[in-house]
Amino acid sequence: MNTSIKPPVVILNGFLGSGKTTLFRKLLSQAKQQNLSVCAIVNDMSELDIDGELIGDTGIVEENSRIFESIHDCVLSSPKGIEALDKALNRMLSEQTPELVIIETSGSSHPLPLVEYFKNQPKVKLVGMFALVDSVMLAQDYANARDLIPRLQQNMAQNQRDTTNLLVEQILFCSHLILTKADRVEEAQLSEIGSVVQSINPQVSAHSVLFGNLAIESLFELEEYDYFKVAQLVEELKPALASETQGDRPYQLATRVIRDERPFHPQRLWEVCQQYLGEKIYRSKGFFWLPSRDKHALLWNQAAGSISLEITGSWRAGVVADVNHGISEMEIQHLKEQLADKGRFGDRRCELTVIGDKTQVDQFTEALKSCFLTDDEITLWLEGQAFDDPWPKNIVRLVN
Repeated sequence: MNTSIKPPVVILNGFLGSGKTTLFRKLLSQAKQQNLSVCAIVNDMSELDIDGELIGDTGIVEENSRIFESIHDCVLSSPKGIEALDKALNRMLSEQTPELVIIETSGSSHPLPLVEYFKNQPKVKLVGMFALVDSVMLAQDYANARDLIPRLQQNMAQNQRDTTNLLVEQILFCSHLILTKADRVEEAQLSEIGSVVQSINPQVSAHSVLFGNLAIESLFELEEYDYFKVAQLVEELKPALASETQGDRPYQLATRVIRDERPFHPQRLWEVCQQYLGEKIYRSKGFFWLPSRDKHALLWNQAAGSISLEITGSWRAGVVADVNHGISEMEIQHLKEQLADKGRFGDRRCELTVIGDKTQVDQFTEALKSCFLTDDEITLWLEGQAFDDPWPKNIVRLVN
């Protein structure tokens, strides 16, 4: 490796569900199309590593696994996460000299430890600390962002810290502010949100990005991160963060994992989400299936009060069972051999991570578990009974 070249690093930071993985996948897709040399690191605080799977399925990573590293079951800004990041970077840079390194943090990662790490990092230079801010979440939970500062001030008066502090400080440390999901709020709301959020960090400009559509060329035009601008902020926050960063689940956050081979009952799942999805269930994400759509592997993607479903592919068991599969008998036989040691539903499975406040996460998780088909319902499904399905009929297919 030529030590005189310091590859630029862009960090995609932002609260849970703000659209970091969507942006990351789009950037990697552009890198593949333009034959750019990139390295990719993703951080997921859950043991399931859903984001790691989604980034790992992109074409550029499938072609060259050496450019990709997943750090999961911890927060990147914790000591454990910083140590893992250091090892990942050293491994990647020992094998290649990328034109760009992109890092996606967990939504609960604080930018301060990352800023300090890269300030003293001799092999790469930090050029972008992007704060992705969820317009829908700010509209729903913070009255178009108007409640952000009052709630922060209340926390300060009571000498406490929670996710409001994290959200504001992610904005304060950013070099680039990106409003996501702008198409899902009214124009007047977006204008107000942008005005309030930019007032928190007037030194940066705010831009709205739809569906992760940001030109990768713009990342090569960035100057090195200005550490001087945040020096005083670092000193002010260091004492408060000293205890927070020691844990892998800061800000009263808790994670729960759901694993089951059974499908969700579509109507029951719909009703549970209407009833139990509270403000403090920040994020849930994972793969699942429905008896009414048993061919498709679905991606569950919930942030704040909104839920989206996407098709990530087809289950092998669904292809084998489809009389109109359109593939050869040899391919079907191969699929059957791959399914031989699987469970009663083949490769179909449900694996979800739920992240929320410790006071609410168990209630929502248990409610989700109650949505799995019972043995009697499974028998009815196998006999051909249909189940009411209120979820949108047209679901977007996730593009790699």
